[in-house]
Amino acid sequence: MQNPAGKTALGLDTNVGALLCYLPVCLISLIYSIIVIVTDKENRQMRFHAFQSILLTVLYIVLVFVLYIFIFVVAMVTGSGALASLMSLLVLVLVVAFLAAMIFGMIKGYQGQQFKFPIVGDMAEKWANG
Repeated sequence: MQNPAGKTALGLDTNVGALLCYLPVCLISLIYSIIVIVTDKENRQMRFHAFQSILLTVLYIVLVFVLYIFIFVVAMVTGSGALASLMSLLVLVLVVAFLAAMIFGMIKGYQGQQFKFPIVGDMAEKWANG
């Protein structure tokens, strides 16, 4: 599952590398996850966390985009900016949920656990092992 030294291809401990895969600050999670996928071909745990982080980020971006389109359509159809503003709270809920998921992923990754998130976890596991 891990390489013999318990290190990533970049020389970090596996648990620290897994934590960095989920760190949602200045795109660190996305950049580091791409680096892990490109450079670390043997450490399945790191590849799993990298793929899962990328899939969570892509899912988040798609959901925010769809939600903004839905809010725009509702605002145009009803002509009510107040209703659209109220619906914008859904975007805030989505942002908080994404941050909570990334923090949870950081904790589980640092503990060395391979927690699979719904929807993206099975895909990440399949891609990490394949």
